[in-house]
Amino acid sequence: MTDTVTRPRTSHRRPAKQMIIDCDIHNVMSPDSLHPYLPNRWLRHLRTFGSRQHSGNVYPKGSPARWDAFPPSGLQPGADLGFMQVQHLDALNVEYGILGPLSGAGSQLDPEFSAALSTATNDWQIKEWLEPEDRLRAGMIVPAEHSEQAVAEIERLAGHPGFVQVLLVARSTAPLGDRRYWKMYETAARHDLPVGIHYGGGVRGFPISATGWPSFYLEDHTGMSAAFQAHVASLIFSGIFERVPNLRIALIEGGFAWLPSLAWRMDTHWKRFRSEVPHVPRRPSEYLWEHFWMTTQPIEEPHRPADLHKVFEQLGGVDKVMFSTDYPHWDFDHPLHAFQVRLPADQREKIYTENARAFYKLPAGATKIR
Repeated sequence: MTDTVTRPRTSHRRPAKQMIIDCDIHNVMSPDSLHPYLPNRWLRHLRTFGSRQHSGNVYPKGSPARWDAFPPSGLQPGADLGFMQVQHLDALNVEYGILGPLSGAGSQLDPEFSAALSTATNDWQIKEWLEPEDRLRAGMIVPAEHSEQAVAEIERLAGHPGFVQVLLVARSTAPLGDRRYWKMYETAARHDLPVGIHYGGGVRGFPISATGWPSFYLEDHTGMSAAFQAHVASLIFSGIFERVPNLRIALIEGGFAWLPSLAWRMDTHWKRFRSEVPHVPRRPSEYLWEHFWMTTQPIEEPHRPADLHKVFEQLGGVDKVMFSTDYPHWDFDHPLHAFQVRLPADQREKIYTENARAFYKLPAGATKIR
């Protein structure tokens, strides 16, 4: 941690009554955050050539514009641990928070540079976030498009208790069931690490729409759920879950109300065309409900709020739904206001804490990782 870490006024310290496990917190880098963690060869490369990747749509989603999340230190929202501790972890009674830095380190076109940035990002997370704060855990950044380097990074850090998932982004070179990613999944599963797929990422020359480039940010933001649907179908029909039966997937910031209808559609077509995929011997919906979990933010908000209960019913219950805030982004969800409807006590406990505790295998009460 640097000397710039500051804490907000004590008026932010009042804790919420509901304890939560927050499955989507974004820790943000300052421009020189990775410099102490990069070998001289790659630090010179970064300073001379900079980043080389296909950029995604970053406005306004990439602007962490929750107005009150700017710390007095002058750092960007999400970059000041001390401020985050009091404004978010303390105030919202966060038992655990799962970090997901959206840096682009894992999507560089140069495989070795991508690997170096991923390693530096993970080492930065350990030193400046996980070691100072026992409540935090992190998603491991890997060069996902470069299988050999991704496997090496998972092997390097798989034994570290601070990393609880391998973190990917929804915009990828290919649907995520493609065999180019299988060694990464096999390695993660061998170490009992789930894989998180998060909103965003570089477009790599491909529009998010199947029919071309959207005209408006609103289209892009709305259409991101289509990328998640494509990945779910790809993963299931690829047969990866038959090959790696303990592989667990978290869909992060992609919504979930579309899952029941996708399950119906996949099952219907599988009955007709199952001869094409003999490596998928069971109904697609069975793999879906066994291997996929999802986070709440952005929670779907039906025109009739009570219909959210019907969505949960169509999901087969709430056992795979995990709470998230997306702190410090503009579309942050406060745990007291995230749901339009009142949840029964047993559902609240599952969604706010216990589903995530089971998925990430977190002990009761934050424990030191050092």
